[in-house]
Amino acid sequence: MTASVRFAAIGTTAHLLVTEPSVLPTAEPMLRSFIEDLDLACSRFRDDSALSLLNRTGKATDPLLAEAVRVALQAAVDSDGLVDPALGTYLITLGYDRTFAQVPRRAPATVDIDPPVRQAWRNIRVDGDTVTVPNGVQIDLGATAKAWAADKAAQMIADATGAGVLVNLGGDLALAGKPPADGWSVRVTADHTLADSGQIVSIDSGGMATSSVTVRSWRRGDRHLHHILDPATGLPASRIWRYATVSAATCVAANTASTAALVLGDRAPNWLAARRLPSRLVATGGAVTTVADWPEETS
Repeated sequence: MTASVRFAAIGTTAHLLVTEPSVLPTAEPMLRSFIEDLDLACSRFRDDSALSLLNRTGKATDPLLAEAVRVALQAAVDSDGLVDPALGTYLITLGYDRTFAQVPRRAPATVDIDPPVRQAWRNIRVDGDTVTVPNGVQIDLGATAKAWAADKAAQMIADATGAGVLVNLGGDLALAGKPPADGWSVRVTADHTLADSGQIVSIDSGGMATSSVTVRSWRRGDRHLHHILDPATGLPASRIWRYATVSAATCVAANTASTAALVLGDRAPNWLAARRLPSRLVATGGAVTTVADWPEETS
């Protein structure tokens, strides 16, 4: 028997599942506390966060932020810069300058933007607990921090309780400990709030993540924008895929790959196959492409 709890957090839904119902009263406060710490360190949307201080002044000292930035920089390395944490200024210019619930879904056209400095993320420095960024660069950790938090929280709770754990932060899933006998049953969909769409799969280790261009989208003038940016242009990636789901050894690795897939567009299947990452890509028209032994759908 498993037990679970859901609650609103960091602009999305946190879903915690454990294999031992008796540990849920211990596990839930642990997850809530860690998410609060993460928000204070890494939120782009609160003035008192360490990340906001970094983006204002170019320097901040905070152990959790430093760890999160290291993860983001490694994701940039692993994806050859397709997942770029140095695009915060571009998200702000395009209108994603506050929590997404507060972003106007329609507004006048934004100004044109110059392409980003290529691979500016390579000039971000982490020295112990201190992070520094070059002039003109603002960090956004949206592509990795939530996935990293899921990984870290799941392992922390499993270590503390001895239970099997699944942490789902808005579609970023991390597993730790011994899973249920038949694995964890997971619905793969673009919008985790919809309970009647997508494919159901079973997972027993590692992590899984879904990146989408449909859930966090808005309009500026005649432009249909979303939050997955192409580092080559600073603009939203071409809408080839509606969403991409990847299974990997960790949730961070899965989310790095699913984000990269949306940036790559029609090159994504070969890129994922070369890395042997089981993946499910859903095109804007609804056609499904699977990669690297992703399970077949059953009717």
